[in-house]
Amino acid sequence: MKIGVPKEIKNHEYRVGMQPAGVRAMVQAGHEVVVERGAGDGSGFPDDAFEGAGATMVDAAADAWAADMVVKVKEPLREEYSLFREGQIVYTYLHLAAVPELTRALMDKKVRGIAYETITDRHGGLPLLRPMSEIAGRMAPQVGAWSLEKANGGRGLLLGGVPGTRRGRVTIIGGGIVGTAAARIAIGLGAQVTVLDLSQHRMAYLEDVFGTNIETLYSNPENIEKKVLTADMVIGAVLVPGAAAPKLVSDELVQGMKPGSVIVDVAVDQGGCISTCRPTTHQEPTYIAYDVVHYCVANMPGAVPRTSTYALTNATLGYGLEIANKGVEQAILDSIHGDGHLAKGVNTWDGVCTVEAVATACGVEFTTLESLVH
Repeated sequence: MKIGVPKEIKNHEYRVGMQPAGVRAMVQAGHEVVVERGAGDGSGFPDDAFEGAGATMVDAAADAWAADMVVKVKEPLREEYSLFREGQIVYTYLHLAAVPELTRALMDKKVRGIAYETITDRHGGLPLLRPMSEIAGRMAPQVGAWSLEKANGGRGLLLGGVPGTRRGRVTIIGGGIVGTAAARIAIGLGAQVTVLDLSQHRMAYLEDVFGTNIETLYSNPENIEKKVLTADMVIGAVLVPGAAAPKLVSDELVQGMKPGSVIVDVAVDQGGCISTCRPTTHQEPTYIAYDVVHYCVANMPGAVPRTSTYALTNATLGYGLEIANKGVEQAILDSIHGDGHLAKGVNTWDGVCTVEAVATACGVEFTTLESLVH
């Protein structure tokens, strides 16, 4: 199979879809890999490292996109839609529920879109989303603390305080991978941390891990309101796999927050769980609404591309090799009749949408994958 690795074109996105070690594994398995020149520069992988691993370097994005399978990091942007081809495999984060236009473009061109964020594992987790969730979660208190500084629009509050002063209050909505990682860093910074979640099991786990350094509360409108209004920093960490994030914090609630407080919505790539949030970029990461600083960068891990590329590609390579070695139809068929994990990653297939939550969010028809691959 011919595999293409184009350079990411999203604003300040420095990650790359495959590192040289992955190229070597693909080439040793008998596949051809073409990499767009400069694709790995932002992550510290020069062109000669890819060439040394056996890749063919190409000058134009179109040459990388001409491959049978395109391996990326972020969802294709509008400028890349014209490069789609019928039957092509696009293996990347897609987050289609938040981008109906992309969903329709993939369907119109009959692209086989396989999304990292919906592939599952035997534990019911999301193994290709987890490493980036870990990074985004750990970054959230860090960028939130920066946003709290007066020069950056915040209240001028030090999260950990000093003796004789109040520590900052951090409210985290969602106790999954992002929320747990965020809690770990916020506690380390010395903040008072509250995590709201729906799962009693998850809340018990968090208290076992963090002990009296954390407060857990059941996530209902009353508790969300109370903790958002008293917080210095609110971190949105809600995920419904494949679906748009539910709006748990309203405009009215944000209006009631303290001036100069901070919102970091990690769920913004799925539409955000806070109604005042809209996607921002690393170039202009924040804006102020209702006197509250909003940090809503949709590709937060892109700011630490060296760490992120290693973490991501370590997770994605195995499934990528399975697709390349077996061919996509056989790989998906084996998955359907086996553990189903890879098949859950298929979001579009030959002109239809195969994830019900995505179809609902984007207003398109849903078709089961099993009815298409047999």
